[in-house]
Amino acid sequence: MSTPPPRSASTIALFPRTPCLAGNDPETKREEIRRYFHATFDRYESLFQTLTSDAAYYEKPISLRHPLIFYLGHTATFFTNKFILAGLTETRIDSRLESMFAVGVDEMSWDDLNDAHYDWPLVAEVWAYRRQVREMVDHVIRTLPLALPIGWDSPWWAVVMGIEHERIHLETSSVLMRQHDLQHVRPLASWAPCRESGPAPENLLVAIPPGRVQLGRPFDDPVYGWDNEYGHHTADVPAFQASQYLVSNGEFLPFVEAGGYADDTLWTEEGLAWRRYARAAHPTFWVPGEQGWRLRLMAEVVAMPWDWPVEVNYLEAKAFCNWKARETGRPVRLPTEDEWQRLYDHCGLADVPGDAPAKGNLHLDHWASPCPVNRFRHGELFDVVGNVWQWTETPTWPFTGFAVHPIYDDFTTPTFDDRHNLMKGGSWIATGNESRAASRYAFRRHFFQHAGLRYVVADAPVQNVSSVYETDALLSQYAEFHYGDEHFGVPNFPKALAVLALAAFDRHADRLPGRALDLGCATGRASFELACRFDDVTGIDFSARFINAGVKLQEQGSLRYTFPDEGDLVFYRERTLAELGLAEVAGKVHFWQGDACNLKAGFTGYDLILAANLIDRLYSPRKFLSQIHERLQPGGLLVLASPYTWLEEYTKRADWIGGFKRDGESVTTLDGLRELLTPRFDLVEGPQDVPFVIRETRRKFQHTLSEVTVWRRK
Repeated sequence: MSTPPPRSASTIALFPRTPCLAGNDPETKREEIRRYFHATFDRYESLFQTLTSDAAYYEKPISLRHPLIFYLGHTATFFTNKFILAGLTETRIDSRLESMFAVGVDEMSWDDLNDAHYDWPLVAEVWAYRRQVREMVDHVIRTLPLALPIGWDSPWWAVVMGIEHERIHLETSSVLMRQHDLQHVRPLASWAPCRESGPAPENLLVAIPPGRVQLGRPFDDPVYGWDNEYGHHTADVPAFQASQYLVSNGEFLPFVEAGGYADDTLWTEEGLAWRRYARAAHPTFWVPGEQGWRLRLMAEVVAMPWDWPVEVNYLEAKAFCNWKARETGRPVRLPTEDEWQRLYDHCGLADVPGDAPAKGNLHLDHWASPCPVNRFRHGELFDVVGNVWQWTETPTWPFTGFAVHPIYDDFTTPTFDDRHNLMKGGSWIATGNESRAASRYAFRRHFFQHAGLRYVVADAPVQNVSSVYETDALLSQYAEFHYGDEHFGVPNFPKALAVLALAAFDRHADRLPGRALDLGCATGRASFELACRFDDVTGIDFSARFINAGVKLQEQGSLRYTFPDEGDLVFYRERTLAELGLAEVAGKVHFWQGDACNLKAGFTGYDLILAANLIDRLYSPRKFLSQIHERLQPGGLLVLASPYTWLEEYTKRADWIGGFKRDGESVTTLDGLRELLTPRFDLVEGPQDVPFVIRETRRKFQHTLSEVTVWRRK
């Protein structure tokens, strides 16, 4: 193949870049956004001109995703649905279509098939709907009051959100067309691929020195972004080596010829399951034939361009790296998100300029396909950005300070499941926000995008932050109780108890704080608070789920969970030890799953024991109270707190230590405590009431008083 020289800015009309949302001239900015909208809407519709007939809209390109009629309608209904949420319009255009096309975009898992029936509308009906949406959006842009800068809370944010959303589907729909039967697509001059090809270059390793990377964006950044881009993350990246080029079809060929697709030892468990389901024996877009391998592009099949980047899913990329590691005896793997950012910084790259073609195969500035991997140099490397997306080892996760945008609360959060891996660098069709280095797009690991790989050789192990949001209702309630906001002026209960216990220790103990035990620690807030003074803190709870939450906070510094709002709606929470001032003491806490009524022998020798809201949830509180002195040093303190809400579902009535009549007289829990503890303890403080508030939903709270007593072992 041959190719003409790259086009200059004077000979091409650049596809508009995502606009700066600041400035001093609102009317000029209004017109810029209006042009951005129409150019995007036009380009998206031009993509569907590659379809050859109405039948092409209804036949699924792949069984796991909707037919293309859905995607033609989806991006248009997105504008209407989000505009209604943002208060930009009050009237629906077609409620049936706006419901049908609202959800179902993400690829259904190959192991979670959904065969739901849809009564799709006529193609002409959807095109007519798009014309109505165009008129509606244009009217909003022309008439909506505009004040600069446009920020996260501005109604204009929904306008730009709709445009950037359309650009995402410009890319994802092009992938579906590439997977469509050839009879359903046709080449168009406006979507012409690269025609350059040659031998695959030898892929050498380039040494990348160590360096610090800073990721994340402030909320006042004047360019639109999706929620997962905001917040902050800093990391020191050790030295590593990176392949000079993206892995080419030619470099991937030996893996195929060596039987890599049949070698189970190279594949992860997830990869094996996908490979067997898909019956994969080579990259999806490779077409075998009598004349050798050919390559499927969006609307045609061409002779294999061996120097173009191979396009695979994460599972294939991972297997290739495992094979490469075995062949070379070196620690070959995919880069992490931090390592990709280090490559970007090392090469001194910047976002696509607004007035010149991209210095990479990016933003539709060059071709409607990949190109040779040695065409665009970026410092010592090639294609750090552009050509095809690059899979990373990092499942998507929220930066510190992450927040969900109120009108698109499910853009990112469904991907916080440790099953969606980030891709970086963008592809030839990545435009607008997609083309920016700050963008963070993640897909299921079996997903096909215009994506390939660059490998690294690194001694440092991959350390990923779990992105999963806890959804267990009780665990989330306790996480919010321990680490959430204060309500109605009532201080955080676990912290208040820890402060009370520490003050009592100062008044009554005859020693320096050494070891403390937090029994019934739940998700661990009081344990961390006690560690501010004690050198060693043990947190024990019967629930392994609660303990795991504390361990996650300790190891990763953050805990993420969903929390009920109303009905099926939820909030997304992230709490960090750093924001609570507890990060520095986390290493002094040791969490264990255990039974307070049957503790192991090693849990002894403590100077302070805190049992918060525990005794009325024990199956044998008498056994617990009769033995707890064995865990304390002489002169040590036992701090008990309980609302005394005795329930038979937790404690048989015969085992209650108070809250009943005996010989016609009332016996309170405090009476029972005195009876059981006085032989070995002195009551030195209390009883006193400490309030706490448990938030159940946005509008439902429990307000309770816990009675606290402090006992000193004789």
